[in-house]
Amino acid sequence: MATRMRGFGLTCAVLALVSSAATAGPMNVTVTVQNLAPANSISFAALRLGFHNGTFDSFNNGQAASPAIISIAELGTGNDWFPAFQAAEPRATLGSIAGPLLPGQTATSTFRVDPAANQFFTFGTMVVPSNDFFLGNDSPTQYQLFDRNGNLLIDHIDQSARQIWDAGSEEFDPANAAFLVDGTNALRTPQNGVVSFNFNELSRFNGLTTRGGYVFNSQLNANSSIYRISFSATPAEVPEPATLTMMGLGLFAVAARRRWRKKEIAN
Repeated sequence: MATRMRGFGLTCAVLALVSSAATAGPMNVTVTVQNLAPANSISFAALRLGFHNGTFDSFNNGQAASPAIISIAELGTGNDWFPAFQAAEPRATLGSIAGPLLPGQTATSTFRVDPAANQFFTFGTMVVPSNDFFLGNDSPTQYQLFDRNGNLLIDHIDQSARQIWDAGSEEFDPANAAFLVDGTNALRTPQNGVVSFNFNELSRFNGLTTRGGYVFNSQLNANSSIYRISFSATPAEVPEPATLTMMGLGLFAVAARRRWRKKEIAN
């Protein structure tokens, strides 16, 4: 009995070390964005994104738009979004994937992320042409990308036309809309509304020439697929020799424990 308990105790102790060593380190996360909208339909400004702990909340459905989300919805820049994000979560990993992204186009970039500190994913991108339309997640915890061991929980986020937001901050006006050849995007008429879902208004841009070189034709219904964000992840660092040694010891301990049990049964 004493031998059995010593063997069991050794196995548990080593496995505990292995489990600790196996806790996720930094990950390289490759993010790919695709514009799935029909030809000549909507395009998207650069994607602004953050890997974070679930604290930063850039907007809420039915409430007035914050300066953070307005900088994305009206200008596509994130000039106020990034500072607000950093202030709320200093340890967040923030970045962009360049735009504009025209129908059918794809873009990708890789980010170094600590899954133990930043399990959640938040994003925002301006829908163009528009005055203040955007895509983004209302709840900061809507998309949990990792568990604490670094396992990827979701591999993509799909957006349909019904998920296009209207910031409610600027009145509809093609003369001031982004991405139109005849639009300046320099002037704005305050709307003083609230954030809400709205894609139908995009059809009012039909027939206007975009800066992408095509004549706009929305063609969208509520279920139209328009945008996909995909994820893949690999360890950012190769395990140190000491970690590999502990893992080897763990496997040895498990094998030894099995041999002891076989001998006890045989005797």
